[in-house]
Amino acid sequence: MLKDFLAALFRRTPASMRRFLSRFSQPRFTVTAGAVITDDQDRVLLLEHVFRPGSGWGIPGGFIAAAEQPEAALRRELREEVGLELKRLEIAFVRTLRRPQHIEIVFRCCAQGEAQPRSLEVKNAAWFPLHALPETLSEDQRRLINRALADGANSPE
Repeated sequence: MLKDFLAALFRRTPASMRRFLSRFSQPRFTVTAGAVITDDQDRVLLLEHVFRPGSGWGIPGGFIAAAEQPEAALRRELREEVGLELKRLEIAFVRTLRRPQHIEIVFRCCAQGEAQPRSLEVKNAAWFPLHALPETLSEDQRRLINRALADGANSPE
């Protein structure tokens, strides 16, 4: 009975107030797109970020702007940070992180060409064979790479 009353009250509330109440009552989070990018030699592209805690090495990616599609955001970030265009990409998986409240869309991609740092955010860009990833690469980043590539082992080209 109380639920029906509250629902009826909510429906009679002006649309602008309903939007405000919905936004106020829902959790806030950030969304990023990241990429495990391989080349024709089965090497993985890693970027050494200036602002990344720890070693700085990790997969490329960045925040998705309002009304921007994840694929477009990833392509934009790669052009801005290292001047690289992607040949093929597909979503590998999506994960959520509790702290900070965050959703990360991880793509599996193929690219060719050299990646040269073009942004103040990126100190270095390099292609690494899977068996020779940087020792300082975090365990989280290693798991992301392994998961993205393992999930793609059975996917069509």
